[in-house]
Amino acid sequence: MNLDLILTRLRKPLKAARNRDGLTLIELVIVISLIALIATFAASNFFRTAAKAKVDATKVQMKQLGNVLDLYRQECGTYPTTEQGLDALLNEPAAEPKCRNYDREGYLKEKKLPGAGFGNPFLYESDGSQYVLTSLGADRKEGGEDENRDLRSDQPE
Repeated sequence: MNLDLILTRLRKPLKAARNRDGLTLIELVIVISLIALIATFAASNFFRTAAKAKVDATKVQMKQLGNVLDLYRQECGTYPTTEQGLDALLNEPAAEPKCRNYDREGYLKEKKLPGAGFGNPFLYESDGSQYVLTSLGADRKEGGEDENRDLRSDQPE
């Protein structure tokens, strides 16, 4: 075989590939529709997962704060009252009942109160013998469903 014949045979597939037209309008619309469908599905899963993660983070923060409140009760004899609030975990309360064994360093290492996973503070109620921590959920209003529902430390999960 001569070299010209070999080169001609090699060029034919390249020439054919160059002459092929691009995508038709129908093919382009189908491709864009499929991409949009996949993106919608992925985005809805992402937001659902993100909302569940915030609920789970709130439950963990609530449990950890409950452990700190239990430590406060062990050392002081009572939980901080509603009037004293969660600030009693950071600063010795001025209001009664006084705590004789109050840890001068406070009870939280970060020196700030943890918030719920939704960025809002926990609500705290206590008569000194028991307490309730509440997170109002993503909507920051009482009631709601799914990620908007209130989470309370005295309710089972």
